[in-house]
Amino acid sequence: MRTVLTAIVLLALVAAATPLMAQAAPVLSTQLQATLEDFLERHAFPGATAAFVLPDGTVVTAATGLADVEYARAMTPETPMLAASIGKSFVAATVLALESEGSLSRADLLSAHLGDRRWFGALPNANSITIGHLLHHTSGLPDHVHLPAFQQAWAGIMSGEGDFDPERLVAFVTGELPLFDAGTGWAYSDTGYFLLGLAIEDVTGRPWQEAVVTRFLEPLGLTGTFPSGRPDLPGLAIGYVALDNPFGLPERTADAEGRLLWNPAVESAGGGFASTSADLARWGHLLFSGAAMDAPYLDRLLNGVPVDPDAPGILYGAGVAIHAETPNGPVYGHGGWIPGYVSSLRHYADHGVTVAFQINTDTGIMADTSDLVPMLEAALAKLAIEAVR
Repeated sequence: MRTVLTAIVLLALVAAATPLMAQAAPVLSTQLQATLEDFLERHAFPGATAAFVLPDGTVVTAATGLADVEYARAMTPETPMLAASIGKSFVAATVLALESEGSLSRADLLSAHLGDRRWFGALPNANSITIGHLLHHTSGLPDHVHLPAFQQAWAGIMSGEGDFDPERLVAFVTGELPLFDAGTGWAYSDTGYFLLGLAIEDVTGRPWQEAVVTRFLEPLGLTGTFPSGRPDLPGLAIGYVALDNPFGLPERTADAEGRLLWNPAVESAGGGFASTSADLARWGHLLFSGAAMDAPYLDRLLNGVPVDPDAPGILYGAGVAIHAETPNGPVYGHGGWIPGYVSSLRHYADHGVTVAFQINTDTGIMADTSDLVPMLEAALAKLAIEAVR
């Protein structure tokens, strides 16, 4: 039934396409291509892809540069890259779907699902964390990624040594002091999303990735998106990092056959997917328009909490960053970074357009020596919004 209903929604979007949008799409495609090529010339990144979804469901894509510099493989709109933390939107949506099904609640204490694990009692705020706290990063859990013990082990983890069981990685925060009492502050925590993945598995009895695939990727036809829990990912663009990167990786982060030199399984439910810009834009368009699930969910998805008292217009919902007040109206989405890849997903609610892009390098971006990402976000938003006015 879910597949049939989703197909009806998608067909309705296509059927609703206006002649004006259909006529505008080729022009917009040319403009999008030109914009990407201009940014390539100015910023000298290896390659990039981008996609728009217009209010009627029309998808416009473009690609520029190279997916593999050494072997001169061209980047195409179908080339996947690691989507990194944008995967949190899939994890959070799965939790909301399970809540709609009656399998769990955002109000559930985490202990109701994971309290029998031997390490659970040593978690900071173990007895007060709820599923909702994890969704919104208000649990008070430290982020294991930034802890010295994890960073000391990072070189071995990046090289593929050791166990990628998320419970082992969660163990980096056991015994640590909480950052604040659960529900009283905000601090981004990949660890919290690892725990959401474990809670999904506790409820479904299946790997958390399967819950995402069966509830969203397959029914919504997101065929360019797939779990990234191993180094050999088909067709993946090669990611490039700075020579002085803190991970000890070579500039090219994959071997001659395209196999990553590190194991992205370490990301677990903090991200966990490779995707294309077109699929990310389609996903965001369905998710933020209320069409990704049969049961109502937008009020729960967009029920945001402030991330900083000095920035009251920036909120975090259930796996979604919310910019409530911008010159373009409210913006919903998420960014993603992982060594060698940067992704952006943004939905401009007042205009009904969704924009996504991916770049196969993080050089200068994570070191804050490049303004490439905000500049490209702004340029693509302007282009997409002007096209539908």
